[in-house]
Amino acid sequence: MASKSRRQAITGLMAGAGAAFMGLAAWRFAYAQSVREIQIVAQRFKFSPNIIALKVDEPVLLLISSLDYIHGFHVPDLGLRSDLLPGLVTKIHMTPKLPGRLDFLCDNFCGDNHEEMHGHFNVEV
Repeated sequence: MASKSRRQAITGLMAGAGAAFMGLAAWRFAYAQSVREIQIVAQRFKFSPNIIALKVDEPVLLLISSLDYIHGFHVPDLGLRSDLLPGLVTKIHMTPKLPGRLDFLCDNFCGDNHEEMHGHFNVEV
């Protein structure tokens, strides 16, 4: 009798784990479908695009590539920061919570016009 109870318990656990996995897979699929991807290119001494419209509570995935140098990508108000390596795509997830302007900038010195390498997000309701 004990082995039958044990089999039933194991079967129940496996069914529960399978249901949890399927639930997680469905959630990840739904999240992936709702995330807006934004491509940004970094090149001395600019980001393209450098003005980007976002919505409050809209999850976005920034796909940032550098064409020529190890640039930095820094959003001070959100505490986001990453190095952008040439030839690689840097992925940054973010979900703005408040409306307003969020500035971003290159924080790796990249030459005489480095201070001109910046942009911003316009976050609207």
